[in-house]
Amino acid sequence: MDPKKTIPITEARKRIFEIVEEVQKPDTYYTLTEKGRPKAVILSVEEFESLWETIHTYEDIPDLAKDIEELEQDIKSGEYENYPTLEEILAKEGFVVADKPQKNQRYGVHAKHKAKSKQKPRKVPRKR
Repeated sequence: MDPKKTIPITEARKRIFEIVEEVQKPDTYYTLTEKGRPKAVILSVEEFESLWETIHTYEDIPDLAKDIEELEQDIKSGEYENYPTLEEILAKEGFVVADKPQKNQRYGVHAKHKAKSKQKPRKVPRKR
């Protein structure tokens, strides 16, 4: 904890607008204390969302650090050149890669068989 950014809740209450403005800077947060013990943290929404996303990424990919290390070794050794291309992976999964989107096609990659939507089309009110 940064002692300069650790303050009692009563002081934070007096300086809340100043604190909210200051935590908008990258890597800036305040630790609020009650009776000298940490009680809460104030940080920007952007910083919070970044931390939350990182936590979920590590939950989804528990060996991420190991995978990154292996990738860095493959880049140094040139082994990455043997990795399959995006087009090869998409083809294996049943997607077709088009050079140009065809008529009525929004993207250059599409599934061979389009799944039917379970949702009913939403009616949009007409402007008068």
